Amino acid sequence: MWNRRQWGLGVAAVASTGFAGWPARGQSRPGRARVVVAVANRSAFCYLPFTIAERLGFFAIEGLDLQVREWPTADQAAQAVLSSEAQVLCGQFSSTLYLQARGQWLQSVVLQGRAPHLAFGVSHRSLGRYRGAQDLRGKTIGVMALGSASHQVARMILLRAGVSESEVQFRPLAEPRAAVNAWRSGQIDAICHSDLAITELEQGGDLRVVSDLRTLRGSTELFGGPWASGCLSVPPAAVSANAPQVQALASGLVHALKWLQTAGPSDLIKAVPELYFQGDRALYLAAFSRAREAWSPDGLMAAEAPATIARSLGALSESSGLARLSLAQTFTNEFARRAKAKFKA
Repeated sequence: MWNRRQWGLGVAAVASTGFAGWPARGQSRPGRARVVVAVANRSAFCYLPFTIAERLGFFAIEGLDLQVREWPTADQAAQAVLSSEAQVLCGQFSSTLYLQARGQWLQSVVLQGRAPHLAFGVSHRSLGRYRGAQDLRGKTIGVMALGSASHQVARMILLRAGVSESEVQFRPLAEPRAAVNAWRSGQIDAICHSDLAITELEQGGDLRVVSDLRTLRGSTELFGGPWASGCLSVPPAAVSANAPQVQALASGLVHALKWLQTAGPSDLIKAVPELYFQGDRALYLAAFSRAREAWSPDGLMAAEAPATIARSLGALSESSGLARLSLAQTFTNEFARRAKAKFKA
């Protein structure tokens, strides 16, 4: 992990070879600027707009030659950008807040999602008389990973009910199939996870969703304001030094967001990689219909969203630095606004 001084030295070093590590046109396909994007869990629903923009050639139309590199964890993907192994992060907006709190800087240039694409549910079998989070005392809650967004959401639900984390047990279940199997075998009593796992459990009839963060209403009820999930982020100095490429990124993604607003099942089947369906196209399409509202229609960050996220994460005491963030510097709507006008999104 770099500190503030090391990050400053890193920026100075790459500035002399091509600002912030953006490759020159001669290193890419003729007429296109090559840009390397770092991402973790590329197939996640929250990053579907990015996948669509790549698969349908929307980035190429804007003059970009995109190379996508997948990393094992979100933190590793972010560090790849900070160390100039990649130029763009496809990740969670909350990551930009954590990084700034540690003296490391990225800026969101276009938003993919406006809700977390998660849901919290309880078992009809072990929590059939569930009235609120106070009933979770002594229970086991499945989450995607300790420290993950799903873990944070579960902690927040407990916090609001006055339930201590020591009164429950969290069980990491990163893979959707592992989560479903643990649920069906009775190893967990509640779960906070993403699709496809949540939709499959809903269809099985034993899951009661009590906080649906795939919807704007559910997200606002939990967090008390607008949210921001997936986004494309770039080091701030590179935003101004590479404005045409950043605009191309925003335009390609907003094009995909508009496409998603009217995409039907047959459109998705043609555009989404087969691997993403995990052997069940019908399940994927059902999950897509539930999550559709969570994607941004135009790539714009709600002005209040950064403060909502900082306040929510600060309540969990994740980082003392969150209270001192320069929130206005964590995002820009300049490029998304132009793209919105271009595509009438």
